[in-house]
Amino acid sequence: MRGLTAICGAAKDGRRRGGVVGAVDILADKFFALTAILAGLVPDRGAEVCEDGDVSDPRFVPAATPWAESWRTIGVTGTNGKTSTTVLAAAVIQAAGLHVFSSTTLDYCVDGESLHMTRSWPSFLAAAEHCHELGGAHAVVEITSQALARGYAKRWRYDVGVFTNLSPDHFKTHGSWEHYLASKAQLFVHLPAHGAAVLNARDPSAALVDRVTAAEVRRLWFGVASRGPALRGEDLAARSVEVTPAGTRVILEPSPLAEALGGTLELALVGEVFAENALAAACATHAVGIDAAAIRRGLAGCPGVPGRFELFARGGPVVAVDYAHTPDALVRMCATARGLAGRGRVIVVFGAGGDTDAGKREPMGEAVGAAADLAIVTTDNPRHEDPRAIAAMLIAGIERGGRARVRVEADRGRAIALALQEAGRGDVVVIAGKGHEQGQAIGDEIVPFSDRDHLRALLGLADVEVA
Repeated sequence: MRGLTAICGAAKDGRRRGGVVGAVDILADKFFALTAILAGLVPDRGAEVCEDGDVSDPRFVPAATPWAESWRTIGVTGTNGKTSTTVLAAAVIQAAGLHVFSSTTLDYCVDGESLHMTRSWPSFLAAAEHCHELGGAHAVVEITSQALARGYAKRWRYDVGVFTNLSPDHFKTHGSWEHYLASKAQLFVHLPAHGAAVLNARDPSAALVDRVTAAEVRRLWFGVASRGPALRGEDLAARSVEVTPAGTRVILEPSPLAEALGGTLELALVGEVFAENALAAACATHAVGIDAAAIRRGLAGCPGVPGRFELFARGGPVVAVDYAHTPDALVRMCATARGLAGRGRVIVVFGAGGDTDAGKREPMGEAVGAAADLAIVTTDNPRHEDPRAIAAMLIAGIERGGRARVRVEADRGRAIALALQEAGRGDVVVIAGKGHEQGQAIGDEIVPFSDRDHLRALLGLADVEVA
């Protein structure tokens, strides 16, 4: 084997030695080169690793269907913030007076309206074609690491790739950090020469994504200080972020794009993490030609995503439902709650999923334990694991965090009720982990349960009987 072929073989062998479950059988692209570099199997020679002339370049992706030839599609990947970034970007395109198809893990939408279709590749194409029939030629697609590992970056052409961030998640699926990041990187490996990569300048993993993106692809870098220092120059960065129960205001660092945007961005969404999502969405939509005025209007008018720090009460205690289920997401969620609480208390109800990523449970507990005043540990999606064993790992992390008092209530509905009983004026309650989900995975069953519906009933916001 020579050149890329040799590296692909080395990466495969190295992944087997590292115990990775399941290899993605994609030959002759930079996917294995990145995996090999991250695993330390070959020298980091940058672009030189994929320069064999006798290996065809697989990066070019044709339009999936003739009518999509003229489409401009933004793909969004990363660990956290994918759905919110996708919804914000779609809102911007719609604010520009254009039809837009959006695909998230929640649903398929055209112009913000759900099509209520089962998620599948045929449904994706049908939903996109519906937008085309209306005269649309723009799409924003949330794309997971699992989908990218299955080759979805080759099934639909993406003109802009957005990398939100990377933190531990889905390691049981991917088997290693290297495979997880290499899967995310597939979106960028296949960007066309006229495309753009929108990268988080404050996430070290973005530098590796940058290395496997073709040199001719335009880069746009964004960043928010809460993620750490800037690792390179930024095209759009937050100087400061102001969060209140009414929304989020982002004051921008000076730059040509920031100046075009008027120096500030206003969001209806509540939370500093949404500032990061908004910067990514602004860069991505700017890259597909949306003007600054439409970017400002779209971001300000976006109502948000169900279960993403979604507020159900703003007076007395502030009460929110959030999807945070990784250590990084819980840190940021708790920071938002702490900022809103001021001198009040932060109360967090959370658990952790079973049959996956046990290594993140103690760090999840530590994230909550370090920032909350009361942590109520409950079930999430235990699947086939003993909920008591999951809770014990979370409690160990909470105790290491050193701040929060711990209560344990295995019944999720009663745990939410307990949090509301404990809360007083000025406190902030966050029900974390499941967000928009409509059921709990217990054993082989999906038991109907919605944090949002249960909370509405407890707060008297809906005529729903609480069991």
